[in-house]
Amino acid sequence: MQSRLQNEYLQQIYEHIQDGIIIMKESREIIMMNPAAQRLTGWQIGDFVPYCSYCMTRKKEHSESTCYLIANNEVPSFLSEMPTYHGRKIDVEMSTAAIYANENTGETEYLLVLRDQETFKKAQEAAINKKMIRALIEAKESEHKRLAQELHDGVGQSLFSVSVALQAIESFVQDNAQLNEYISEVRAELQRVMNDINAYSHQLRPHSLDQLGLEPTIQATIDAIKIPDLAIQLTTRGLDRCDPAVEINLYRITQEALHNIIKYAKATQVHIHIKKDNTHIYMTIQDNGIGFEREKIQNAGLGLKHMEERVDQLGGTCTIMSKLGQGTCIDIVIPRWRPQHD
Repeated sequence: MQSRLQNEYLQQIYEHIQDGIIIMKESREIIMMNPAAQRLTGWQIGDFVPYCSYCMTRKKEHSESTCYLIANNEVPSFLSEMPTYHGRKIDVEMSTAAIYANENTGETEYLLVLRDQETFKKAQEAAINKKMIRALIEAKESEHKRLAQELHDGVGQSLFSVSVALQAIESFVQDNAQLNEYISEVRAELQRVMNDINAYSHQLRPHSLDQLGLEPTIQATIDAIKIPDLAIQLTTRGLDRCDPAVEINLYRITQEALHNIIKYAKATQVHIHIKKDNTHIYMTIQDNGIGFEREKIQNAGLGLKHMEERVDQLGGTCTIMSKLGQGTCIDIVIPRWRPQHD
């Protein structure tokens, strides 16, 4: 009974394992192969296994087998390109072992295992791309912070000095009504420029985010939105300071969500809820707007994609649920700190 179960288990492994398993004669004729090997190579039982690109070009002794693995039994595995039935070469990790000596034919039969390296390489490329995107986002935020500081401390302070100088000049020309009026106009225009610079600086990188944290910064953004018939409520629980990258990305996500709601949703109520425990931060942004079908939107869809990318860079999950006429809900769960491998 136990022997039968073991055989059944081994058969299931043979049928479902992702590595290609081939039994071949010393002449390289295939006498058995599993489904993974057939999918990977396109070969059939009775075909002959071709030599890999390395074996076809390597230098060998006159009596030595062309196959490097057979000629060097001590090599557990080997990376090379293998020609397939489909007419292309695939990157594989190969290993082989002599498993049976056929006394009738005098020929040794070999087990050949092929492991697809292309899937592994694609996973590596995806991981590298993810790191590059993360680096670009962080570089952009760093540049925003620098520019915001320059606008606030550099240009903003210079304009303030000019405003003070104009005020001093104005005190010396009190008797010239026409000149006084002109200086007042210049001061008013200067004040508008200073207000614009402060607004640009805030959009690039709110100073309150670094100084006070996420909650006061989001609340200030909400307070600055003066739209009739739109009520935005922020509630938090257990929210204190956390990783700066987490804070800036959650703030950017909130910015993008509010932008989409104001521009597209036609909502009258928005509720932003942020909760933090010992390990994770949970954010929900919900509105009572008109909702949408994601596959049918374009501009807002790009913004949603950017939200998902930011959450992905933080090792979290982002779920966007929306139905026509029933509003939209964005649920985000991220680790309190960035993954250690960063």
